[in-house]
Amino acid sequence: MTLHLVYHPEYSFEFPHKHRFPMEKFRLLHERLQASGLATDKNTLRPGRARQSLLELAHCPEYLERFIHNKQSPQEIRRMGLPWSPALMRRTLIAPNGTFLTASLALQHGIACHLAGGTHHAHHDEASGFCILNDLAIASLGILHSQRHTHLSRPSILIFDCDVHQGDGTARILEHESRVFTCSVHCDKNFPARKASSDMDVEVARGTSDDDYLEIVRKAFLAAIDKSKPALVFYDAGVDIYANDPLGLLNVSLNGIRLRERTILEICQEKGLPVATVIGGGYDDDREALAMRHSMVVEEAFAIYGA
Repeated sequence: MTLHLVYHPEYSFEFPHKHRFPMEKFRLLHERLQASGLATDKNTLRPGRARQSLLELAHCPEYLERFIHNKQSPQEIRRMGLPWSPALMRRTLIAPNGTFLTASLALQHGIACHLAGGTHHAHHDEASGFCILNDLAIASLGILHSQRHTHLSRPSILIFDCDVHQGDGTARILEHESRVFTCSVHCDKNFPARKASSDMDVEVARGTSDDDYLEIVRKAFLAAIDKSKPALVFYDAGVDIYANDPLGLLNVSLNGIRLRERTILEICQEKGLPVATVIGGGYDDDREALAMRHSMVVEEAFAIYGA
């Protein structure tokens, strides 16, 4: 089988290097996967800009208008945490379509990996925590509304979010959508201070290390599958669980990250669940080391699915 990757060169652009958000990590991740032979011209697809109608499934039209035309208030810009620029606007309007494309490919082939995504703090009408548009909510609703996917045997989607921070925006946008089950496994004492209510929240104690963390994740994933009986899984493989991540507060090793990715993907394969992966959060002044951590979910996908 061909394991498809989804990426766009505009995901990374010239950005203040000292800014907390590592904008170049998307390019470095793609380059790393190219160097290892996993990302090729044949298996890497480039998404286009998302249609307004797709974005409006999850977001307020007035908010979209303010962001696109740089008319946000100073308070909104501060909450967004990123300096507005035409380049930021362009990548923001592409990335949700990348997750939607990844999900469509996963439904066709069993798995696909987006080399971006996981912007789970974005709310219906505002940005938050480096997240402007909520690609997980947009793509989930896009799949449910798409005429191409009316063949789904059961219209149920599981968003399994393992970023160290709670997926509060995803939970709030989808709280009244019964066909999408949101599960967030996150550090209890971390951003956001005010948590939302996902369909299933699993709080991990600050400082938790590999063995306990991996058991928590495995049990949570199996329970979420049992509760949602999904036809599609979105897996947010945030690597800010890493012990040395400056925004993490957990104590998970590099091997622990890899074992988590392997566990989730092996369960999906064994149960025949199509899975679309996104990279989620991860922070480090050593951008190459960060790209290496993000590459693990793709490497494990190739190892498990035999592509």
